[in-house]
Amino acid sequence: MILADKISLLRKKNGWSQEELAEKLGVSRQSISKWEGAQSTPDLNKVLKLSEIFGVSTDVLLRDEQDLETVPENMQSEAPVEQLYNVTMEQANQFLSLKTRSSGRIALGVMLCILSPIPLILCSVAQEVGRIQLTENQAAGIGILVLMLMVGAAVAIFIHYGMKTGPFEYMEKEPLETEYGVDGMVRERKERYNDTYMRYMVIGIVLCVLSCIPLFIAMIIDDNDFNMALGVSILLVMVALGVLMIIRVNIVMNAMKMLLEEGDYSRANKQENKRNGLITEVYWMSVTAFYLLVSFLTKRWDMTWLVWPIAGICYGILIAILKMMHSKE
Repeated sequence: MILADKISLLRKKNGWSQEELAEKLGVSRQSISKWEGAQSTPDLNKVLKLSEIFGVSTDVLLRDEQDLETVPENMQSEAPVEQLYNVTMEQANQFLSLKTRSSGRIALGVMLCILSPIPLILCSVAQEVGRIQLTENQAAGIGILVLMLMVGAAVAIFIHYGMKTGPFEYMEKEPLETEYGVDGMVRERKERYNDTYMRYMVIGIVLCVLSCIPLFIAMIIDDNDFNMALGVSILLVMVALGVLMIIRVNIVMNAMKMLLEEGDYSRANKQENKRNGLITEVYWMSVTAFYLLVSFLTKRWDMTWLVWPIAGICYGILIAILKMMHSKE
């Protein structure tokens, strides 16, 4: 049995993931993956440390003729072995291709939601100042109809691609064990994508920051209701374009982070998200119910959309508080 197989077997016998063994050795997860895939070998210092961690001699590790037929009882981890979900090269490529294809459509769906209040805002204000010959109810009805159609189209996009990515949902929530070559392939793609990611992120953020300029211009030129409505509409268009760019590249980048278990998709964060799962569901269901209730009661669809950005900020604060509480425990 070669060294690569011994490292893999002893790691699994102890119930450790590649990431956990890497932390014990002070190396990267990619190094462990390469050792187990016989792509590279650890240096002498790392072999000595492996023998200490696994509780076996260096002879057992280095001599190919010595097999690991049994593992002493004291090597067994008392903690339950973490179930790892295996990811093949084919599955990784399918997942990345699907996320890349769907990123533009999902970003478009979010863009439609942001743009949806514009017809209602323009119709209501135009009717109020006499720009269009419609009754108040007719103007509101047209605006709400277009709003609902745009939101409906967005929801259809979300459901369609949600069902398509459903089989890969475990990659976001569960600990992964990637097969040989997957880690290197994903890291290479991520490195190539970094320039595109940074460019789109910068443009998207700048558009969102500068989106208030049309509103200020409208106030300076002529502070009347219709110009203000145009300013708000252009503001929403700029925000929608910025968010489109940000979401599109983030979906692709996050897909690669899922496979590499980095950032928000590290195993520690996955466990944290599982603990907060019920709270998250209840929170967003409550926000949705509140939004619909207030919107139908007040009929101010042109203003009630503000519930969503406020809810997003509050959600971030809530999650931060929960993380602090868990860290203290």
